[in-house]
Amino acid sequence: MRVLGLIPARGGSKSIPRKNLVDLGGLPLIQWTIQAALGSGLKRVIVSTDDDEIAEISQSLGAEVPFKRPSDLASDLTLSIDVVLHALDVLEEEFDAVMMLQPTSPFRTAFDIESAIKIIDGASSVISVVPVEGTHPARMKFIEDGVLIDPPFAETIENMPRQELRPMFIRNGAIYLTRISELRNRTFKGTLSRALIMPKERSINIDNSFDLALARVALTNGML
Repeated sequence: MRVLGLIPARGGSKSIPRKNLVDLGGLPLIQWTIQAALGSGLKRVIVSTDDDEIAEISQSLGAEVPFKRPSDLASDLTLSIDVVLHALDVLEEEFDAVMMLQPTSPFRTAFDIESAIKIIDGASSVISVVPVEGTHPARMKFIEDGVLIDPPFAETIENMPRQELRPMFIRNGAIYLTRISELRNRTFKGTLSRALIMPKERSINIDNSFDLALARVALTNGML
């Protein structure tokens, strides 16, 4: 199966300046993803960026940067699907699927990448998820005028043990593997999506400075 590994890494970031190059364990953040991708069976590993420094560092680490992403696809409002479709249009190469690997999920491994590829047979996509555990939706509330309101899916008994709630999962942002035909329909999920369940420690998604601090603590304390 010909799978393109695509790492989206724009230069701008409001939450953490130059986030994709911020230090994590002595390495620029993007290096964690590039190393995992290059250690897997992906056909090609490319970085889509608008930033010259990110492009230079990515190439020095062994990733391809075959084009510079246009500025209109590098804003806070840019959709990931448009970044992927732009890459496919520019490359003009035949692939069966694209695996989008966001640098903000640094602890996904080559093993996770290979595991996703192995289970896509018969499916439109494979998306990585992590158990929600204690933050189960059945425990959540709406607030109206300062009053807690139970949603329709609330737990049947207050303070139910977590073990009695039906397990639920949330996307962790680490892996989106999607067939080309589904991407052309502007969807990562498609009609049938398989789950790649990842452990909590490899599901840290660095969106803000707290997440970055958590990732650094996890590394320092050998939690990975």
